[in-house]
Amino acid sequence: MQLIHTIAELRAALSQYRHPAVVPTMGNLHAGHLALVRQAKPLGDVTVSTIFVNRLQFAPHEDFDTYPRTLEADCAQLEAAGCDIVFAPSEQELYPQPQTFKVHPPTELADILEGHFRPGFFIGVCTVVMKLLAVTQARTALFGKKDYQQLMVIRNMVKQFALPIDVVGGETQRSEAGLALSSRNGYLSPAQREEALLLSATLRKIVTALRAGASDVAQLEAEGMHALRSAGWVPDYVAVRRQADLQAPRGGDDLVVLAAARLGSTRLIDNMEV
Repeated sequence: MQLIHTIAELRAALSQYRHPAVVPTMGNLHAGHLALVRQAKPLGDVTVSTIFVNRLQFAPHEDFDTYPRTLEADCAQLEAAGCDIVFAPSEQELYPQPQTFKVHPPTELADILEGHFRPGFFIGVCTVVMKLLAVTQARTALFGKKDYQQLMVIRNMVKQFALPIDVVGGETQRSEAGLALSSRNGYLSPAQREEALLLSATLRKIVTALRAGASDVAQLEAEGMHALRSAGWVPDYVAVRRQADLQAPRGGDDLVVLAAARLGSTRLIDNMEV
């Protein structure tokens, strides 16, 4: 496995390949990232993972400076998973001058849910992903479904810009108890990891109700918010939306239930498709 830090070196290494399969990450990897790498292996002739903590998607009060940087451990895991190239640029390498050209996704998709509570987040995500797709010459790109709205935004961006890239979603990886794997789980104490199971349990209860024929979506959302608040969480949203565009459901739509909530100082997100 090659560890590469510059765009020039990356392009030289990729010159012999025609179909890179790319897994963009911010590092601090867990089993969910590694599952994406293994999923990528048969989808291209070289598997590339990027590791870059993207300042553009962090608000001033968020955890950019304290976000874990674990490059050595990440590389060991990626090599074991069969990754061929790790691209880990410095901030100066990827943004050699202020990134004044940015990708602005449509408000109806990017300013709801996560975008409502993290203004500008998806501008930062789209901008860095667009740049990483360009420098890695990706022909297939894999993103986890745990960040469901992010996957939707990126799929639409690639489609509207007519990029020759297949965007593939990987299923959310969970602990045996059901907690969605996330880099931010590392912020949780052992006791909080047990408490964190309430988030997936709340989603699962709503999914069960929907499958049983429940139609009062607002009531289900309110009950989910109440369950989290009653347990001491600070929820941002519990929402039932259409899978197709994350808008309010209509009869017969495939649905997804999404939630974001803060447990102590750690903000967790999760979702389940119906």
